[in-house]
Parts: sequence; C-alpha cells; structure tokens
Amino acid sequence: MKGKISAAAAGFAVAALALSGCAGTAEDTDAPAGGLSIDVPDVPMMEEKGEYEDHVDIIAWSGFVEPAWADAFTEETGCQVNRRVAGTSDEMVQLMRTGDYDLVSASGDASLRLIAGGDVAPINLDLIPNFGDDIVEGMKGQVYDTINGKSYGIPIGRGANILQYNSDVVTEEPTSWDVAWETDSPYAGKIIAYDAPIYIADAAVYLMAHEPDLGITNPYALDEEQLAAAIDLLKQQNEIVSEYWADPAAQITSFVGGNTVLGTSWEVLRKLTEDEKFKSVLPEEGSTGWSDAWLISSQSESPNCAYEWMNYTSTPEVNGAIAMNFGMAPANAAFCETSDEAKAHCDYYNATDEEYFKKVWFWTTPIEQCVDGRTDVTCTNFQQWTDAWLTVKG
Repeated sequence: MKGKISAAAAGFAVAALALSGCAGTAEDTDAPAGGLSIDVPDVPMMEEKGEYEDHVDIIAWSGFVEPAWADAFTEETGCQVNRRVAGTSDEMVQLMRTGDYDLVSASGDASLRLIAGGDVAPINLDLIPNFGDDIVEGMKGQVYDTINGKSYGIPIGRGANILQYNSDVVTEEPTSWDVAWETDSPYAGKIIAYDAPIYIADAAVYLMAHEPDLGITNPYALDEEQLAAAIDLLKQQNEIVSEYWADPAAQITSFVGGNTVLGTSWEVLRKLTEDEKFKSVLPEEGSTGWSDAWLISSQSESPNCAYEWMNYTSTPEVNGAIAMNFGMAPANAAFCETSDEAKAHCDYYNATDEEYFKKVWFWTTPIEQCVDGRTDVTCTNFQQWTDAWLTVKG
C-alpha cells in the first residue's frame, strides 16, 4: 500500500513561479484546457516516436507495476520493465531528480514540484492514442498536472479521503466532518487522522464550510492568516485524536483492533478490514483526495518505451487491472463495462460518478502564487506547510 507523503518533506522552493492565471475549484473538473498558467522551465515535448529502447525504468506506488501486465508489455515491445517502488511522494520527487528514471506514478502533491523543477516533460497526447474519450473527464486538464495548456500527466486512478466509522459504535451515519474535528465529539479519544503536511488541506476544507469569513476558496491556496486558522483547528483536533496514520496497514489495525472508531480513510482501506461494520461516507463539506498520473522524466533515456508504457497502461484492461490491484477508481471508464466484476469495482469506488468527485479537492502542491487566482496576497508554500505541520503534534 502506498503512503502518499511523509511528514518530513524534502526541501522545496517555488518562489520562482509567477502566477498569471488561476486554478479551478473542486467543481472545475471538465476542462481539458484547464490547469495553471505559471512560469515553468521550457522543457521540450517529444514530437514523434522512434524505435523502442531495451528497457524502461519506473518509479511507482506498490501495486502499479506488476508482472501480470508488465511481462506482457515486455513481450510485445521488447522493453524490459524495471520497477522501483516508492513509499512517499517526497521519495518519488527525490528519485526523479536523479535523472535515473523514465517514468513516475505521481500524485498531485508531487507532480507540480516535478513540473516546476523541470524534472518532467510535457506529454504529446497525439502519441498516446489510448488517452481518449473513455478517460473520465474529471481526470483531464487538472491543476496538478496541466500547466500553461500542456499536459504533464496521463491519468491512472483516483480516490477520495473519506470518513470511515465503526457502525457498532457510531450508530447513526455522520453527515459532517464535525465528529472528527470538534472537541465535543462523542468519539473523542477514538479518532484517527492522517499524518502528513498535506492534511492541512483537510482542515481547510472544513473551515471553508464552517468559517466562510476566512475567505478560503481552495484548500491548497492559503495565505498566512488562513494557514494559521487551519493549524489552530488541527491543534484543536490533536486534543481528541488517539493516533495519526501514514502506514495504511497501521490504520487498518487501529480500526480492527478497536483503538479507532472514526476518522480519515480510503475506500480500499475500509474494504481491506473485511468487516461490514466498517462503513464510510463523503460528508457534506466534501473532502480532499488523490489522483495519480504517469509523468515522464525530462531526462528519460528510454522515451519511446516510456510513451508506449503510458499508452499500454491506458487501455481499459490494463488500467483496470492496476485500479483493482491497488484499490481505486480507474481512469479509463471503458473498463467498467468489461465484466460484472469490473462494474462492481467501479460502483464501489464511484469511478464514473462525477457528481461525487466534484466534492473532492485532489491533492495539489501549495505554492506561493495562489492557485485560487488571488494576486493581492502571497500564499503559503509546501515548505511552510511542512514547518507548520510539525507544530501540530509537538
């Protein structure tokens, strides 16, 4: 299972970015020409494919690159697939910056860092015919991997950070995140929270609904005052949290063992508890979430194999296999019609329910140029979030 990001983030500076446009909101999910408009390194895009190289080196989350489909790819193309499993987004960024890898399965909290650093190249979608109409609209043209009208990511899958609960204890389905944030929660001392700086965005989502005077319109675009409010809320929550999780296995153990009765989760983690008493809900405030995509290194030594891998894994069958193996909504909606098992998987993970995902704010690297379009303030960046996060549990 993947841990999306570590509490101790890699050094990260984005002061050189100059925002000249604005990002979308959680509901701006249907515009392929969307994304950010900022100054980034001018990295050339591959214009045409040539002969395959003899290998492709990939950094991936556990479960994304497996022999079941990698071996068939090698047989078809001659490209030997070399996999390096990473446990955090920070590790992925560090490894990609070595220039030793061709591809990475990055989440939104890593992709913008890689784009801003010139570590990845824009992708020529004409060379990836399987990136077509069957790719769900909500994973195209997003702020975390589409910059200045150029696509940097080929979608793999997505998921929401949902509210999971033990229905033996929490007998009424929660409708709000208030049971996880407010000090008078009847479940105080039995609440679990995510352990990462990006979790600050979860606090911001809650504040958007409950303290509108703060003016937060995007949980990844926080000025200093808004960040301070989010940190205050996180410190308040700290008083009622029993534990924080970064290791998915530990989260499952906490729920199954009874140490936790309510808290932040993923649908796949609820499923892996293998107990129907554990249920989940996407509360009325909405939630944060994650969306993974293939990004190609700007220093790739095997760009032809890399492009073919992105194309191959975008087919309904392979994309679906990855989604089922990991436990997430696939990017290619055509997979959902391939079998009864596929349909059941897609239904469980809300794969084609865009109304559901319009309530989800997918992880996006916070930068100093406000991605909500404000130009009269400076927003806080990821390093500031990391520093602030360290004060929450301290």
